[in-house]
Amino acid sequence: MNMTLKPAFGLSGSALKVIAMISMVIDHIALYLMEHGTVLYETMRCVGRIAFPVFAFLITEGFIHTRSRYRYFFTLLGFAVISEIPWYLLNGADETHNVMFTLALGVATLMVLENLLQRSMVLGFLWTLGMAGLASWLGVDYEWRGIIVIDIFYLYNILLNIDKNYR
Repeated sequence: MNMTLKPAFGLSGSALKVIAMISMVIDHIALYLMEHGTVLYETMRCVGRIAFPVFAFLITEGFIHTRSRYRYFFTLLGFAVISEIPWYLLNGADETHNVMFTLALGVATLMVLENLLQRSMVLGFLWTLGMAGLASWLGVDYEWRGIIVIDIFYLYNILLNIDKNYR
């Protein structure tokens, strides 16, 4: 008997986007409009921390399911460049860059990682470390952590699919 477990409920990609956006807005309201150090400020920032992992998951799913990975990458990169204007207006020229650059760099990492993993896990690991280092050097939001989170979601997806093939 082949028994597969199915989740009791699921969330669509659209629902996850809404959750991530609401979380991000709550975080930004706290960061830019609230008095820092208050309980409400800290609570709102904690709620806001949900946003990036959800967006990273969605980026990974988008990468897996898109028809044109190059277009996907260049769309993210284009939005990253456009988003720099409000980023600089809010943060000043502090040598950091917005999260869209992190997401675009994550997709670029996955584009090469996918091919490297077919040849060698070691090469894939070294590529990921190199791109994580580049993210830190460039000063993108979430630095190396952002690239690692995106890669973890991608690798987890691979493991889930391998497991399905052996049942």
